[in-house]
Order: sequence, then structure tokens, then C-alpha cells
Amino acid sequence: MSGERDVSFDPKEHQHLRYNPLRDSWVLVSAHRMKRPWAGQVEKPPEEHIPRYDPKNPLCPGNTRANGKVNPDYDSTFLFENDFPALQPDAPDPGVDQHPLFQTRAARGICKVMCFHPWSDVTLPLMKKQEVVKVVDKWVEILEELGATYPWVQIFENKGAMMGCSNPHPHCQVWASNFLPNEPALSDRCQRNYFEKHGEPLLLEYARQEAERKDRVVVENFAWLAVVPYWATWPYQTLLLPRRHVLRLTDLTTEEREGLADIMKQLLTKYDNLFEVSFPYSMGWHGAPTGPHLKEDNSHWQLHAHYYPPLLRSATVKKFMVGYEMLAQEQRDLTPEQAAEKLRNLPDQHYKTRESQEVEETKEKST
Repeated sequence: MSGERDVSFDPKEHQHLRYNPLRDSWVLVSAHRMKRPWAGQVEKPPEEHIPRYDPKNPLCPGNTRANGKVNPDYDSTFLFENDFPALQPDAPDPGVDQHPLFQTRAARGICKVMCFHPWSDVTLPLMKKQEVVKVVDKWVEILEELGATYPWVQIFENKGAMMGCSNPHPHCQVWASNFLPNEPALSDRCQRNYFEKHGEPLLLEYARQEAERKDRVVVENFAWLAVVPYWATWPYQTLLLPRRHVLRLTDLTTEEREGLADIMKQLLTKYDNLFEVSFPYSMGWHGAPTGPHLKEDNSHWQLHAHYYPPLLRSATVKKFMVGYEMLAQEQRDLTPEQAAEKLRNLPDQHYKTRESQEVEETKEKST
């Protein structure tokens, strides 16, 4: 009978489609393709020997940036306006073209850069918990400030040269815009439709289901859980979700901010331990729209963060979105359950910390 599951179906062996309710789209899962030998592009291993301070790095404390401005000798987080912003607050209005195939709209905003730490040789999983808490607190402060005016404030991090990061220094970017970008606009529509149909936020119900099922959970604590989403596209993609209903970062309690710092360190440690390399990714926060939308009912929204890492088989084999993905639909080569199990079973201690301890123990034994 149509719609019934074949008893011989094995998601690890048989291709199938999975629905992504956040984008109203489908993902093709073809886990059996992981058996094929790889003869494609192999990336260069990421640079592991990064100096703590580089006089040529424009993000380091005390250094001069391209526009001639000098960074302060900061010892925690440091926020400044992007020297080459994609959005500017005073751009002229292009006017409205009458033909439906040639439409334009005004795009205005502010772009900022936020350094997480003064040292270039650390990343979030290697920072102390309270240092990560300060990063979270700064995110909240930025969202509160820019969100008072702008409809959308996108906080995102591109980590690693593979993801286009040109400066090896722990940092993220913040782009605030006078428009709601495509991805959050689509997510807003999908979450609203689900809420109207089922009476509860899509991602709140999803988090509850994943917490019960466990097979896609990577790490969790009292306030948060990180899962490889059922509809994941990237090989080791994860979704970071609060357990209670939270609209925006600004709604988090002090305890939830600390819990967020904890789970971020845990998740990113798992990432680094997977191939024992500083794991590249693009990540970003999605929460209810801000600015004029602050006065609206956004009960359908649930705060969440997306992590999109490109690595597939090793530190040097990347997942490319080409061909079928660009022309037909998204496709992945291992199941989300397989990816979650691999990440979940990795050590909680960062491999660099473990290596340092082993070196110290070896020194003690030899003396």
C-alpha cells in the first residue's frame, strides 16, 4: 500500500527523502555513497601553527587596520565597525523599477566585526568558560542595541580559511539590515505556518522530540541541546536549540547564557576532535525579527543557531554543493544519525589539551 514503510528499508543503505520544515524543502539522503572511493578534490590541511600575536594581523590588539585606525589593547571582546561593510546606513534609494523582472529595493544597514579574544591562537572551544560567556553577553548587547532599530541582526562566524575566513583570529561578524533577508524570511513563514496549524512553536516541539529520541543528539545540558537535524544537508551540520520557548538572545537568563557557553565549548570540542583539526564551519543565530517587529506577536519563533561545517571524510576532503545540489535539490552522503553518533562518541577533552597533558606527563617521567 502506498505510504507504508517497506520492512527491508534501511536508511543507512537505501536512498530516501527527508523534509526540512524550516525551509519547506526536501533533502536527498544517499548514505550508501560513502562506500565509493574518493578521487576528488583534496584540500590543504588547515594551518595549525598560528602565532599568538602577529603584527600584520589587523584583528590583533594594538595593530593598525586597513583604514588607518588602531585597535585598542583589548583583553576580552572587541567590537568595531567593519572597514569594508557590505551594508551602509546612508546608501541612496535606487527607486522602484516598474517591470516585474527588474525590481530593486533600498538596502541599508551596519556591519560590525567582533573579536572573541585578544589571542590569535585560540578558538571558542579552547577558551575558558567565562571568556565564552563574555562572547555570549556581547552578542546579547549587540542585538539589543542594533535590534532596537533594524528588522534583522545577523550574527555569524566563518571559521577557517576553507569557509572564507581571511584572518586567523577568533572573531565573528554582525550585519544589521533594514530588510528581512531570504533565509530568515523563509524560516519565519515556515514557523508561522506550523504554529497556526499545530498551536506550538515548530522548533520547541522539535527539541522536545529530539531530546526523547536521542539518536541525533550530540551534546545536551539543562538548558540546551545540540543535534544533527533530521533534515541536515552538510555532513556534520548541527542545530543548537534552547529547551524552553525563547524568542531572541536578549531573552536568555544568566543561567541560560552560562549553559550556552558550556554547550558551545562541548560541541566545538567534538568538532575539533573528529579529525583532530581546528574544524571549519559557518554558523549563525536566527531569532525572532527585531526593530518594528518587536511590537508584533512572534510566538511562532524559537531561537536557534545553525552550524554548517564543510568537511566530509577527513580534514582534507570537503563536501561540495555542486551539480545536483545547485540544479535539483540538496543531497547528503551519510545519515544524520550516523553523523550524530560519530560526534557524540568523541572525547569531551579537546585533542590539543590532551596532547599538552601527554607532553607534560612525558617530561615529568623523564626527570
